[in-house]
Amino acid sequence: MSNRGGFMERKLTTIVAMDVVGYSRLMEQDEEGTLEQLRDVRERIVDPAMKRHSGRTVKLMGDGTLAEFASVIGALQCAIDIQNEIALRNRSETGAPSVEMRIGMHVGDIIVEGSDIFGEGVNVASRLEGIAQPGGVVLSKQVHDHVSGKVSASFAPLGQQTVKNISRPIEAFCVEFGSKEPQGSVIRFGNFELDSALLELRQSGRPVAVEPLVFDLLAHLANNPDRIVTKEELFAEIWAGRIVSDAALSSQVKAARRVVGDDGTSQHTIRTIHGRGFRFIAPIEQNQNPAVQEPALSPPGSIELGALPERAKKPSVAVLPFANLNGDPEENYFADGITEDITTALSKNRWLIVVARNPAFAFRDSIDSIRTIGQKLDADYVVTGSVRKAGSRARISIQLVDAATESSVWSERFDRDMVDIFDLQDEITEIVASRLESELGMTEQRKAERQPRKNLGAWDLYQLGVAQFYRFTPESNLKSQVLLRQAIEMDSEFASAYSRLAYAIVLSMVYFDAAPDPQRMDEALKAAKRAIELDDQDANSYFTIGRVYLARREYDLAIDALEYALELNPCLAVTYCGLGDSLAYEGRLDEAIEQFEVAIRLSPHDPFRWAFYSYRSLAHLFRDEFEDAVSWARKSVQVPNAQYWAKAHLVSALGHLGAGSQADAAVRDLLQIKPEFSLEFAREHLFYLKRTDQIEKYIEGLKKAGVA
Repeated sequence: MSNRGGFMERKLTTIVAMDVVGYSRLMEQDEEGTLEQLRDVRERIVDPAMKRHSGRTVKLMGDGTLAEFASVIGALQCAIDIQNEIALRNRSETGAPSVEMRIGMHVGDIIVEGSDIFGEGVNVASRLEGIAQPGGVVLSKQVHDHVSGKVSASFAPLGQQTVKNISRPIEAFCVEFGSKEPQGSVIRFGNFELDSALLELRQSGRPVAVEPLVFDLLAHLANNPDRIVTKEELFAEIWAGRIVSDAALSSQVKAARRVVGDDGTSQHTIRTIHGRGFRFIAPIEQNQNPAVQEPALSPPGSIELGALPERAKKPSVAVLPFANLNGDPEENYFADGITEDITTALSKNRWLIVVARNPAFAFRDSIDSIRTIGQKLDADYVVTGSVRKAGSRARISIQLVDAATESSVWSERFDRDMVDIFDLQDEITEIVASRLESELGMTEQRKAERQPRKNLGAWDLYQLGVAQFYRFTPESNLKSQVLLRQAIEMDSEFASAYSRLAYAIVLSMVYFDAAPDPQRMDEALKAAKRAIELDDQDANSYFTIGRVYLARREYDLAIDALEYALELNPCLAVTYCGLGDSLAYEGRLDEAIEQFEVAIRLSPHDPFRWAFYSYRSLAHLFRDEFEDAVSWARKSVQVPNAQYWAKAHLVSALGHLGAGSQADAAVRDLLQIKPEFSLEFAREHLFYLKRTDQIEKYIEGLKKAGVA
């Protein structure tokens, strides 16, 4: 076996062997039916799973399949997907022979000839497939060691296995599937099945073509059959808060009714509750275990792999030594200095695990891939960069990379004059550390949102709660609190979850519809204090308790806490904003504006940036600088997740300017998203302002703009 060059090509790969259980017996019972079922399984389940996880089918061998994967994790996920989907399919098919598979996996050296592969690695995978249970997956120790701690599947040791034609025993493990059907993932009504795991609607066992939005709409209604689901909730849940018309919602409801054989007249599945919303009224089969069903607020997901550890798993990041592009070794000090400073600054974010300097610097000039370096350093993310100097100018380029996928998460370039090298290092470090913290946080939120529903651990629930928090709507705030409480239930020592919960409780009264309540304030303070008890070096916890103290009108305590937060982590942009806000309400407006300027400079893409602009607008308004107040309020309302108070600040500032038609338009815009906004509403929700002159100035602007 050799290639055209006259030598054998070898490579390390993940080999997956699949075989149909009892194929000969099935063929004897029903040859045509078995062939049809096998073809159906390959076309509907195996081939799509292979494509999803970037696998390659090497060859088909009657009832067997040999495949290879570059990613070990991808291969395991593919095998589990296939077994779960076949199990679900077999339960829904009637009158046809069920198809079950055994799957074996191994990571090993193989010989490549054309499109085929050979060698001991292939033999091991095939032998492991032979000892798998029907519907099971067996993997070698090499696979287990690679995926352990990196996937949420559970494994059971099978010990040393002696198999045919392999001289040494093979240590093997099997995937523990538990219940073959993820409880609560399939909702049955009439002859329909709504499968949230496979994102599939089936009628009498056959898939029904359905648009993604229609599926999501049906799933949300069916998961909440005991209550009316409002239009606002559907907009927030299905369209993620994007602005869409009532007509768009009506169109999706009509499409949902059509796919389940309902209509606006009969309404046997989806009932319109005029003026209020919709309700799912079709009888749902009670064959699920309520004790393990997800709450209605759980995010959408796919296939269950098993329980994650309860403890929150923090992401890890490594900062590799920056490249000195000038080539002069004597100038390495500048590149190394920036690398070390960024490492130190990032380590102040207590929700991150930062790889120490020496292990990271061992990869200077390494030719390893980012994925390999990440694996060797046990880092989820890798920061790389370069420095080039020309005369008195310096150019610093920086990139944040997801180590598993080698995809760029964030990158930026800085051009600066080198007047003082230490000042330059401090400036670059401060900006980069702040922006990395923000980008890493948003990336972790997106990862959590992609997690299968039943695979959520404390860290994932926390990140989902943070993602809901940053949508800044009443509904998302409540969902955030639910998810954060779930994270705390899983990990009672998760400081960040307590801290974020405290902030969400406060904002429910400051931003949203919850009335100011001393008991809720006490609950928020208790949660914030608990976060500090668990980690008294976390700047975020002191930032949060500072915001809680502000809402309680305890300004001295608020300012003290926020200033201490900045001592712990001077790169946390949101703290500067919180401090500026607190100083503004004390009448220290010049100092306040300086803090807002720092927050904006450090994190111009922060998920809280609308607040940076909005609070600054308010400070200018209190200083009678109404044009500046309008300018910053306009910046705020243009941010997609801006909260309605940003629009109210714009209205007040325009009112003071006497900006007639502009003020009228701003009032209409405000009332469109907050119809109940009024002078009385504003007074009630500005309870945290203690200076009467500031409240009256704000209300006066609203009056001049035409708010009643």
